[in-house]
Amino acid sequence: MSDSNQKLIFAAVQMSSTAVLQENLDCARGFIEQAGAAGADIVVLPENFSLMSATDLQRRDAAERSDEVEAMLSRVARDQGVVIVGGSTPLPAADGRVTNTCLVFDRSGERIGRYDKMHLFDVSVSAEESYQESSYIAPGNSPLAVTTEGLTLGITICYDLRFPELYRYLEEAGAEIFTVPSAFTVPTGRAHWHTLLQARAVENLAWVIAPAQVGTHPGKRKTFGHSLIIDPWGDILAEHMGGPGVILAEVDRDRARKKRRQFPVLQHKVLK
Repeated sequence: MSDSNQKLIFAAVQMSSTAVLQENLDCARGFIEQAGAAGADIVVLPENFSLMSATDLQRRDAAERSDEVEAMLSRVARDQGVVIVGGSTPLPAADGRVTNTCLVFDRSGERIGRYDKMHLFDVSVSAEESYQESSYIAPGNSPLAVTTEGLTLGITICYDLRFPELYRYLEEAGAEIFTVPSAFTVPTGRAHWHTLLQARAVENLAWVIAPAQVGTHPGKRKTFGHSLIIDPWGDILAEHMGGPGVILAEVDRDRARKKRRQFPVLQHKVLK
């Protein structure tokens, strides 16, 4: 962990998750331990880190085992002394669907936040590739900004990235860091991943930590990877170009605040 009061080390974990829950939990735990050994203070997992599945049965089964997911994240957060933003995992929804949920744990292993993905990916990427997340995922209805380590995190998931009003809401709630665990498709990743993430950083003068899924998953779904850590000026501090792995960046925890004082664009808003 970082020794300086003004420095923190962020880590983004890139995974190629499968349809086997325990296999994914073991993989995630290993990457968190690797990040902790490298000095990370805040570790962020990708969307669907616990399960990349093509069937409702597997999603519902994983949702029923959510206690196992939460127990692993809590234990490793405590053992490694790191904050964990738990990407996303399915939890049971009241209507028989599942939620796509990010769970946040502090260094002691206490769960300090839950965010259910609000924007669902009901999109035709091409004539051959389409998604209808709302058919099996129940959307959330509450944004989440959570404070830990003296910083406020704005918690978002993947397709949320395309809705700048959510990030402005989180910035107004005090967020200095946005976490964007994702499983971007290859075509949309090539076209928009870097641009959208840098835009959310620049327009809000905030850090962005964006861990991603990568590779080919059940159902032949292919994800883009390219996990990123971006500073409040839009500069890319770290990018993972290959397969699964961990990227880290040491950051000045006050940089967002300094930039907001020096370049007070957020005070110049006319429309509220």
